[in-house]
Amino acid sequence: MHARTAVPLAPLTTLRLGGPAARLVELEREEDVVEAVRQADSCGEALFVLGGGSNVVVADAGFPGLVARMAQRGVAVRDEGTRVVVDVAAGEDWDALVARAVDEGWCGVECMSGIPGRVGATPIQNVGAYGQEVSDTIARVRAFDREAGAFVEMAPGACGFGYRASVFKRSDRWIVTSVRFAFERGCDATVRYAELARALGVKEGDRAPSARVRETVVALRRGKGMVLDEGDPESVSAGSFFVNPIVDARALADVEARAGERPPRFDAGEGRYKLAAAWLVERAGFRKGWGEGRVGVSRKHALALVNRGGATARELLGAARRIVEGVRARFGVTLEPEPVLVGCSWEHGDL
Repeated sequence: MHARTAVPLAPLTTLRLGGPAARLVELEREEDVVEAVRQADSCGEALFVLGGGSNVVVADAGFPGLVARMAQRGVAVRDEGTRVVVDVAAGEDWDALVARAVDEGWCGVECMSGIPGRVGATPIQNVGAYGQEVSDTIARVRAFDREAGAFVEMAPGACGFGYRASVFKRSDRWIVTSVRFAFERGCDATVRYAELARALGVKEGDRAPSARVRETVVALRRGKGMVLDEGDPESVSAGSFFVNPIVDARALADVEARAGERPPRFDAGEGRYKLAAAWLVERAGFRKGWGEGRVGVSRKHALALVNRGGATARELLGAARRIVEGVRARFGVTLEPEPVLVGCSWEHGDL
């Protein structure tokens, strides 16, 4: 495992901004993970594990420690009755796995087609789209536990999965090295999302062929600039920048009163509701195409903040904070950023 110094991180991210890593290594084996942790801990150096770079904002000053880029590869498949169990290394491309699942007739991830990034990042964020979440099919996560100094295999119940959340996201204790999925074989997809149902011409709750669902989801995402495309400047983003907020009934009533109309909402259980962040952003005055210099809201989707060329992290986060303040003033709801901030802090504004 060879460390390179002063490695530019902007080209390794979909936002294409930010400064360099003081040092960078490629993690091609589990032994590399152990060595990277040893090196960082032995000299009190900060450690950040980078995947596909699709959900990160790197500070303009870069990262002062060791960036370990996940590059482990490998997919192992076995049948278990009606299920197919698939062990996937953390460095494998997520959408390639989804494409294979659809081709092989493995059900449960087709609605998450077109999402950029690597497999190891999916449990960290509990990635989800169009009515599916990755935790629905995860059977086990293998990770290096930095506190124990050993590899552990964690069942879903130990992963603390929630809406765009997990124990991995809230701590740097674990480094995910592989994910085990359990797929049902040969079934159509149940359509649980209204927008997708309309695009498919079916009703919510109906079933549709997984291949058709994948094709439709990719088309929907491409129309929002959410599929990486060198020819589409609206895809130079970190995807959705804000998490859909979850509020109680009182806050929901307040939003409705302030808006003078019924906001889109989804039942989040226990008397709570998930609001559409994009709806809040646009009605707070930040419509598609709004911008501040070299950054702005995508012309295709109100939740994506786009680097229009040569932008800095300071400019991007400044625009994000203006949107947060505008939504709070208009609706009394505080939006939270979805991307991981590398070398900077949302709370303190350190860039």
